[in-house]
Amino acid sequence: MFARLRYDSGDWDYNPKVAANVLNSIVEYTNIAVYPEEVVITADSDELLAFPFLFMTGHKLVRFSDRERERLKEFVERGGFLFSDDCNHDVAGLYATSFEQEMHRAFPGPGTLDKLPRTHAIYRSFFQFPDGPPQTAHELNGWGDDLVHDYLRAVERRGRIGVLYSNKDYGCEWDYDWRNKRFQRDDNTRFSVNLVVYAMAA
Repeated sequence: MFARLRYDSGDWDYNPKVAANVLNSIVEYTNIAVYPEEVVITADSDELLAFPFLFMTGHKLVRFSDRERERLKEFVERGGFLFSDDCNHDVAGLYATSFEQEMHRAFPGPGTLDKLPRTHAIYRSFFQFPDGPPQTAHELNGWGDDLVHDYLRAVERRGRIGVLYSNKDYGCEWDYDWRNKRFQRDDNTRFSVNLVVYAMAA
């Protein structure tokens, strides 16, 4: 169900606790069956299409080979969901600019990485987020562009999101041991549940 995307050009393995925390939330809040451990997969793997949800993050350069790019395109066209989260939370950073270039190469034409409206179904697929994407604690910490990004961007195919792209650094927000959620006033992984539910239902 849930896999992390490995890419050779950057730090794909940043935020190592994200998967365990998100998987715990899926088990806690939903009845979706999950494999309890993180799976790591490359874009050119023969098993890529077996995973409906891919998570991708990092700070550094994003570069795919032609084969990886074609497989990611096939993954999206056949109903897969890729969530790409920029740990720099910076619209002009290396991850942001190189990932956007890769998406425009894979999905040329209008509509690539358009801003999602706050009324999009992903903000109400499980929990309600009427103001759009929840803010993270990392957006105004002096690293990145010092902006709160009040939108996410997407590649949509046939009326559904195939690639969801964030400059908000959810990866760092969710990178803690799931047992520590009891110390949180609000469970900040709830939005990840929306992403997974949307990916499984769309």
